[in-house]
Amino acid sequence: MAVRIETCTGAQVAAHLDDLARLRIAVFRDYPYLYDGDAAYERDYLATYARSPGSVFVLARDGDTVVGAATGIPLAEEGEAFRRPFLARGCLLAEVYYFGESVLLPAYRGQGIGHRFFDGREAQARRLGCRLAAFCAVERADDDPRRPADYRPHDAFWRKRGYRRQEAMFCTLDWKERGDDAASGHRLRFWLRRLDGRGDAVSTSR
Repeated sequence: MAVRIETCTGAQVAAHLDDLARLRIAVFRDYPYLYDGDAAYERDYLATYARSPGSVFVLARDGDTVVGAATGIPLAEEGEAFRRPFLARGCLLAEVYYFGESVLLPAYRGQGIGHRFFDGREAQARRLGCRLAAFCAVERADDDPRRPADYRPHDAFWRKRGYRRQEAMFCTLDWKERGDDAASGHRLRFWLRRLDGRGDAVSTSR
């Protein structure tokens, strides 16, 4: 059955929180996140999206089953860890739309769904008048012994979409990795794209 893409915004996303939690736990268990999923953490984290009138879920469905999802939210409504690097650079939070996760089960990859996830989130950002799209991603050392032999980072895909790797813009998030006894901090690097056609520079306060 062909995968279909659906977009939900604002209060509509609440109906899909359990689907997203399931996908996050399944997909982020693999390298490079190695996330040891926690249902309580998921409920707390995803509640932010349910409260936001500007949030978006772009869902991939195979029949009645959600097999992938990508999320977004106005940066001003995200947690402090995500806002802080932008405030430090003098950015106007109201102009930034933050992309959360993009998770897709392995059997459905390589079919162009990732592009449709970005298309849906960028469209929501533009509808809200945001000038900048942003996301962050964990980075691992090239010689990390846990890195699978067939692992391919997404950098080339993100660049093709117009996103630029920020050399000195990071946030730190805590999660428990598989095999660990407790959560620890992990550094994630930001990638940014201007949505107003004015180049790659970060929007700064005036």
